Amino acid sequence: MKIDQQFSELSPERAAEREEVLAKARAAKDVAPVLAKLTSDKKNEILLDAAATLVGATAEIIAANQADIDAGRARGMSESLIDRLKLDEGRIEGIAGGLRQVAGLADPVGVVVAGHVMPNGIQMRQVRVPLGVMGMVYEARPNVTVDAFGLALKAGNVALLRGSKSARTSNEKLVEILQRVVTAHGLPAEAVQLLPCDSHDSVQDLITARGFVDVVIPRGGAGLIEAVVTGATVPTIETGTGNCHFYIDRDVADLGQGIAMLLNGKTRRCSVCNATETVLIDAALADSDKLAIIEALQEAGVTVHGEVAELEAFGASEVVQAEEQDWADEYLSFDIAAKVVDGIDGALAHIRRYTTGHTEAIATGKIATAQRFADEVDAAAVMINASTAFTDGEQYGMGAEIGISTQKLHARGPMALPELTTTKWILQGQGQTRP
Repeated sequence: MKIDQQFSELSPERAAEREEVLAKARAAKDVAPVLAKLTSDKKNEILLDAAATLVGATAEIIAANQADIDAGRARGMSESLIDRLKLDEGRIEGIAGGLRQVAGLADPVGVVVAGHVMPNGIQMRQVRVPLGVMGMVYEARPNVTVDAFGLALKAGNVALLRGSKSARTSNEKLVEILQRVVTAHGLPAEAVQLLPCDSHDSVQDLITARGFVDVVIPRGGAGLIEAVVTGATVPTIETGTGNCHFYIDRDVADLGQGIAMLLNGKTRRCSVCNATETVLIDAALADSDKLAIIEALQEAGVTVHGEVAELEAFGASEVVQAEEQDWADEYLSFDIAAKVVDGIDGALAHIRRYTTGHTEAIATGKIATAQRFADEVDAAAVMINASTAFTDGEQYGMGAEIGISTQKLHARGPMALPELTTTKWILQGQGQTRP
């Protein structure tokens, strides 16, 4: 079937949605050169103004967000997803703080990555430049709208945003405010745009808009990421799900400290991708220590999934029998999988089988064990005697992040400003010709 024939058979509503996506993508491509030429001072001025304007609009943002929350609860949305969706004064201030942090970071655009003078006198340099039009597909969290705008702008990119239907009113309000800011600074409103979210087809329109969109970054659950990565004809940067493991070794220096790190990773914010989803317990630990780990989780309100007979053998109770999927799940809730493993060998084998390559952690007092864990675990981040919660761009000193990349090309781990640029080679000669 010819492309134009295929499009002619779309329903009027679907055709209008597709044309809106493509029209916004074309407009983004047109204004990309304007953003690429912005000075660092101008970018920072816009970011700081955006932060102040968002805080000043707190009441109207919360009102818009409440409409989304009410609609979500009416549809039966889980409280963990409501938590991802919710904006309050503290979170809005945090979003604004992220913009201020980005304004304070070094501008990657124009940085010389490498260079030398060729034997014939031509000067070569590899320079960081913007990617261009940066598409974002994301779920629930309206804070991503502002994070994506801030990082895209500082890296000289246009932000083309496709948020979820569940956060429609919040995202519309945030983009309205951001467009108000950029136009006040003489930039086109198309520097940041929100795409329609009435159907999932608009995602496909974005990720196949070759020639208009330079890169697409999905941020959300496994289903969303898989759909984008497998369906895209536009280059993508995969931000993966987080089935993060925390292994408590027989040589843990302080069991209480190990439990505290485990609880921090699980309960601090269970709905984020760096939350601990599986605890691996060394079989060599005393039964009382194993029981203390399970009971600490349960006392914190966490439901433990595991092999009931295995955990009851050392006195655990009220455990949910685990199915195969429990070892692979990113719960994003007050649930955790618990497994007794045969030391570091068993921990590494389990992680190899079920890791999503996000964050893996160990609690141990033995240097050799810690080093082996760091060497053999294949993940974007490895934590030694620290909570999985530290895999975060802000914690890394990057300011707001666009996501945690679990792929191995272009970017891996928290993605901030340098990861939102590419490079080009500039060769400057004095008339040289090649023999």
